[in-house]
Parts: sequence; C-alpha cells; structure tokens
Amino acid sequence: MAPSAMSRSNDWTKSLSDAQPVPYWLDDPGRPRPQPALTGPETCDLLVVGGGYSGLWTALIAKERDPGRDVVLLEGREVGWAASGRNGGFCAASLTHGLSNGLTRWPGEIHKLEELGARNLDAIEEAVVRHGLDCDFERSGEIDVATEEYQARELKEWHEEIDAKGLADGVEYLDAEAVREQVDSPTFRAGLWDRRGVAMVNPAKLAWGLKRACLDLGVRVYEHTPALTLRPYGAGMAVRTPYGGVRARGVALGTNVFPNLVKRVRPYTVPVYDYALMTEPLTAGQLASVGWKNRQGLGDSANQFHYFRLSADNRVLWGGYDAVYPYGGRVRAEYDDRPETYAKLAGHFFTCFPQLEGVRFTHAWGGAIDTCSRFSAFFGTAHQGKVAYAAGYTGLGVGATRFGAEVMLDLLAGERTERTELEMVRRKPLPFPPEPFAWTGIALTKWSLARADAHGGRRNLWLRTMDRLGLGFDS
Repeated sequence: MAPSAMSRSNDWTKSLSDAQPVPYWLDDPGRPRPQPALTGPETCDLLVVGGGYSGLWTALIAKERDPGRDVVLLEGREVGWAASGRNGGFCAASLTHGLSNGLTRWPGEIHKLEELGARNLDAIEEAVVRHGLDCDFERSGEIDVATEEYQARELKEWHEEIDAKGLADGVEYLDAEAVREQVDSPTFRAGLWDRRGVAMVNPAKLAWGLKRACLDLGVRVYEHTPALTLRPYGAGMAVRTPYGGVRARGVALGTNVFPNLVKRVRPYTVPVYDYALMTEPLTAGQLASVGWKNRQGLGDSANQFHYFRLSADNRVLWGGYDAVYPYGGRVRAEYDDRPETYAKLAGHFFTCFPQLEGVRFTHAWGGAIDTCSRFSAFFGTAHQGKVAYAAGYTGLGVGATRFGAEVMLDLLAGERTERTELEMVRRKPLPFPPEPFAWTGIALTKWSLARADAHGGRRNLWLRTMDRLGLGFDS
C-alpha cells in the first residue's frame, strides 16, 4: 500500500475509535423489560417458537384471525435480540429477495408474487397504524445505485426489461445527474429508484412494538425460554423448555438461523454473518453536503454490495460487503464482532462520501443471517401437519416474514389459499452439502463474485454453472 493510502487508512480507522461493539438499534434506554421465563407446564391452541419478526407476526396474525385462539410465544433470549434487532431496517415488498431473483426462479408466477408482496407491505403499514407501532416507519423507497459504468448499463437494460414485462410500476431510472440530485456521491453512475416498494424502519422498535401488540391481544409471551425438544403428544405436540414445557394443538417454528426443531430442515440453511456501522448524527451542514432529502434506502449493484440509509436522527447506517460463513455453520456470539470488516467498511464509507470526512462511528456490530440456496424463504410442515415452519429469508426478512407468518398459519389450518398454491411455497430449495463441501463451495463462490466485481461483472465458469443449477451465494 502506498504511503498516502496507508495514511488515509489510518484516518478511516480513527473514525472507529469510539465505536461500541453493540447493535445501535438495541442500544436503546427505552428497551422494554423482558417477560418472565416459563416455569411449569402450559397448554395452548398454537405455540409459536421464536421471538423475532417471524414468530411475532405469526402470533399477532393468529390472534387477529381468531381472537379466541389461545397463543403462546417462546423466545430463547429476548424478543428482537438476533437478526430482527440487528438488520438495516429495509422493509421491502419483495418476497423473492428482489425482482431479479424472483423472475429467474418463478417467471410464471412473478406477477402474483409481486402483487402479494405489495399487499404484504401495505398490510405492514396498516398494522403500524392500527397497533401504534412506534418504529420510525418511512415509505421512502430504495435506490439501487451503479458505481461502475457497466453497472449503469445493466441497470438501464434491466429497467427496460422489467418495463416491457409490466413489472416496473413505480420504478424510475436515474442517470448520473439525477441520482446525485437525490444522494450525492462521486461514485454514483446511475440508479433505479423503487419509490413505493421499500420502507425504512427502526428494526428493534418494530420487534418491540409487535411484542406489545401481541401482549395486548392476549398472547402469552415467555422470554429467556429456549425450546429444547419437539415431539408428538396425544393429538398435538409437546415442547420441552428448561423449567417447564408446552403442549399445543399446533406449532409454528420461526427460529430461522438457529437449529430447527425439525431436524430434517437444518441442511436447507446456513448462517452467514453480516456487519454494519452507524455514524454519529450528521450536522445540518453534513446532511446538506450529501443531499438525501427524500431519505431513501440505498444499495449498490456489485455482487459484494453495501446497503445504507438514514436513521430517524440522521445517522448513516453503512453495512454489507463482507458475508462471512463460519466453517461448520455454527452460530456463535464471538462471530458478531469483526474489527477487520469494520475497518474495511469505514474505508468504503469515506470513498463513497468523501464530503463526510471527520464523521465518527458510534456503533459497529454483526449478526447471523439464515441463507438458503435460492436466497428467499421456504416453507413446510411436519408431524402430520401439526407443525409448520418458514426459514431462509437471506437478509430480506423484515417485510417477508409477515408473509411467511400467513403461510405458516394457512398450512397449520390445512387451507388451500393463494399463498399455499404458489410454486414458491410448495417447493423447497436444494439443501447445502455437508462439510467440508459447503465451506469449499461457498468460499469458491465468494472468490468468484469478488473477481466478477473486479472484471466488469464477467462471471466465470463456476458462477455460470451455479446460475444454471439455480444455486449460488450472495453477499
């Protein structure tokens, strides 16, 4: 590294000197106290396992569908402490991890998937109002930005393609001048602005608000109560916990990245660790230097991409790029902190926004994402339909988990609905192979993606083969 580059790297590192290694969203003095742990036996109509978005939406919608239904929710630690309280707060309408992924995998039902996704996001906004969820909900949309000329050409061609297919409603192509009028970075070459398909939220406050809404409707919530085992019991199911247990007619599993109580589901997901930084609040002058008057979320178009957005108090969240798969696929607390990634992210941040030189980061954190080989959620049942599960959201679950909750409740009810009839719901992705093949394949894919970014987006033989098989790995 040249001396000037080394000096700049040191400056970037200094911006991290006060950063706390905790998620910004969870570092909140207004954080609610946890509900007591379960001690003793419980019975209920529906047991929901998992206190993230997936479980919370399931419990809430179950009570809204049938106020008389007796619902219990178990959370192993505290509601929202894992992915639901650590993500970037991009609440997207897409159920398929983006339109491109959905169009590739389910072209025959993509219009239906897009319609269901739009309705799902509308329903989230309605729930925010109806239940008074104080989560800084902003329907500001998202801009996919190109930082290379080949990416700008691809964005324009993609916009033309989806427009021809009738899938570009509310999506606007922005040339370099237009995108920099929205958010000013010398690296931006073009953008696609989805004006209505994404909302920004405070993710932890959304989880806490959903918890309060569940309690208000009569859901019994037990925190610090991990579900240890699942087995049939009479006409229903039984779950054992450290100090007690629950017998239920039906069980919905929303544990996502954590080992599924239905063991045959476990090979379908692997944990990938994602990392983010949060700046101090920008001054009025700093904010004016960037623009960002419409407060959209942004993501760049590289394979190893960044996502970034403004918080309610005008901090900048900057995350992504590195996606780290730990050998063996284990979820461990020590993986939540990765200084070498924070330094890399800080350097990328100031390359994107050199006008913010001198801004400091207050928080730096990571967390595990449940990834599956098709990058979007899959669903199923076990134990003769008495257990339903949803998993594999691959980092785009803030909005899609509500749809997944509806699917799980449909499956438990044995109902044929417009959701359960979808090919996306009826079929599963390919499972990941055992080690060392999983680690080797993921490492080779990551190397190939980085190489494509450095060579004008050209995909090598490995990536082309993965494309043909419908497999791969995304940042």
